[in-house]
Amino acid sequence: MATILITSATLVSASHPLHLTSVDVLVKNGKIEKIAKNIQSDDKKLQVIDAKDSFLSVGFFDLNTNFGEPGYETKEDIKTGTAAAAAGGFTAVAVHPNTNPPIHSRSEVALIVNTAKGNLVDVYPVGTISKKREGKELAELYDMQQTGAIAFSDGNHSVQQAGLMGRALLYAKGFNGLIMSHPEDDSIGGGNQMNEGEVSTYLGMKGIPNLAESIMVSRDLFLAEYNEAPIHFSTISTEESVELIKKAKAKGLKVTCDVAAHNLVFTDEEVKGFDSNLKVNPPLRTKKDIKALLKGLKDGTVDAIVSQHTPHEIEFKNVEFQIAYNGIIASQTVLPLLVKAGLTVEAIVEKLSVGPRVILNIEQPKIEEGATANLVIFSTDKKWIFDGKTNKSKSANSPLFGQELAGKVLAVINNNQILIND
Repeated sequence: MATILITSATLVSASHPLHLTSVDVLVKNGKIEKIAKNIQSDDKKLQVIDAKDSFLSVGFFDLNTNFGEPGYETKEDIKTGTAAAAAGGFTAVAVHPNTNPPIHSRSEVALIVNTAKGNLVDVYPVGTISKKREGKELAELYDMQQTGAIAFSDGNHSVQQAGLMGRALLYAKGFNGLIMSHPEDDSIGGGNQMNEGEVSTYLGMKGIPNLAESIMVSRDLFLAEYNEAPIHFSTISTEESVELIKKAKAKGLKVTCDVAAHNLVFTDEEVKGFDSNLKVNPPLRTKKDIKALLKGLKDGTVDAIVSQHTPHEIEFKNVEFQIAYNGIIASQTVLPLLVKAGLTVEAIVEKLSVGPRVILNIEQPKIEEGATANLVIFSTDKKWIFDGKTNKSKSANSPLFGQELAGKVLAVINNNQILIND
């Protein structure tokens, strides 16, 4: 990578003495060589990035993304998935085990770790909780962690057996492993199409009630408390879940949670158009739920925001809403959605850069002289069109496809590599 000079960037790093001030940053051989108000250089090979009216922070970390590799490479492979992540400002991702075979042994973990080596984006596999994600038998959690698994989840399958979840929490605690819960009671909401409420009644579609999520959040909080184990809830979407987690934190439980960016913007009202790209799990909820989620982000109940990037081929999305698969491609549209949701720049950095690494107990990259450069430069004002030219994913299942969006990632730097979004 050439020597990079970032000029006139507003630094966003709450613990930094230059927080929210304009700085120049010189990056050489993948390391931050100098930070100052104004840097002059006579290096003729210097690559200058004008970041005036833009922000500089530690690279974003996505706690919930899906690549198809292994088995579903037609949806997304590691190469295209990391390209989309980088374009969205992410310098690290945790990939969930919704693959075929699932990431349920050291073999699959090793495949992902080795395939992703040398990438600009750091890729951390999330191993399964149960073998084959069937929810019947505990997977080899410790073996997977030793090979590189960062945490454990059954992906978009919820662990229905309380006993199995309890054993997973207890076992993982012994080696500082983290269990991620996808909270949904299948006996209440399984196989249904959208949020249960006025809109689902109007459309005549079977709904997934808030209860399907909150009852599992409640169960897993009891299990975590009983086993004195940490737990993380992936993609909560309801007012009730926020309240349950807030009370658990007040009691001193080791609980964290995240929310998908699209659940902060879209409501079930949008489903009236039957756009299958708005079919996600958990489903789009109500304005009341969004208000509670935003409040939870502000008061610290919700620790992080994720993309829940879930690519699908056209034959699984360009069909009737009832039979379409759940999920949208989202790595590149997280920032625009958070801008639309009204989050401050400081909140965006806290929930995309800092919070995810705290949850995973990963060392926070630093913006200081001598540190390895792990950076994102972004604007909350600049507009761009998300279409076939700018989309880096293999898939195109997004309700934002073809639209002009406000909030653009200008560049990311990591692992002595740089990506500049033209």
